[in-house]
Amino acid sequence: MSYSNQITIIDFEEKYQEDFKKLNQWWIEKYFTMEKMDFQALDNPKEYIIDKGGYILIALLKGKAVGVCALIPTKLSDYDFELAKMGVAQNAQGHGIGYLLGKAVIHKARLNGAKRIHLESNTILAPAIRLYEKLGFNEVKGLPSPYERCNIQMDLNL
Repeated sequence: MSYSNQITIIDFEEKYQEDFKKLNQWWIEKYFTMEKMDFQALDNPKEYIIDKGGYILIALLKGKAVGVCALIPTKLSDYDFELAKMGVAQNAQGHGIGYLLGKAVIHKARLNGAKRIHLESNTILAPAIRLYEKLGFNEVKGLPSPYERCNIQMDLNL
């Protein structure tokens, strides 16, 4: 069963700040440990992401935030944005919400003139890696990472 016809994807609003944090923190703490960069982005998404030219998208199901994803401007010269902080509520996983968010955030990047985006992940998150591949991302090597948990990096030419 897919929720795709029941999902609305909107731009970040302050009232979803706690959802943005919770939907990311649960998966990070389930598999890893929260790191400095996580706290910066999740505790202050407006200042850390939006005020710097980034975007956060929220997936709503019946008015409730069930998924989130961010586009963070990057300082890497070959990339415009990092796709980051994608999380889907545990009880809503497996219903296509991550794919819808991924497509929406890629569209948002294109609308804002991006030519190339990257992401950082970990291969223990196999469903996420498959999602990124389905969205067209390919593995790359050698990018610097601020995350200890990162063991795979991927990019997408737009």
